[in-house]
Amino acid sequence: MSSSLLDTTHDPLLTAFLAGKSEQALSLLRHFLQQYQQLGEVYLYPAKSMIGIGIGDRRVAWVNQLGKAFINVVFPFETPHPDNLCFTKIAQVPGDAHQFNHHFRMMLPEDVNDEVLQFMRLSLQSV
Repeated sequence: MSSSLLDTTHDPLLTAFLAGKSEQALSLLRHFLQQYQQLGEVYLYPAKSMIGIGIGDRRVAWVNQLGKAFINVVFPFETPHPDNLCFTKIAQVPGDAHQFNHHFRMMLPEDVNDEVLQFMRLSLQSV
């Protein structure tokens, strides 16, 4: 992983989002981003309440919460993928018939298993 992905030196939004987060949550985030980096060159797009993960100007996932011992990631897909063991919730975006947000909670590095990696690849292919 590019060591600069979580470099907060020049990004006040990233600094604010990561401020006060536990080392365990930051470690999970680093691991998740490393897995994405092995699949393709991704960039972070920090906002006040989340971090977008993307290629070019297209977001392929969002980290919307860093808890004490977990991170929540949302993958947007055009169709729902209900046959899985990794998503805690799948919700259609209101007013948009073509986006279904798939919510993934990572509590351990091993949570990024083959199934999750398959959806991470799928998110990159839909760019």
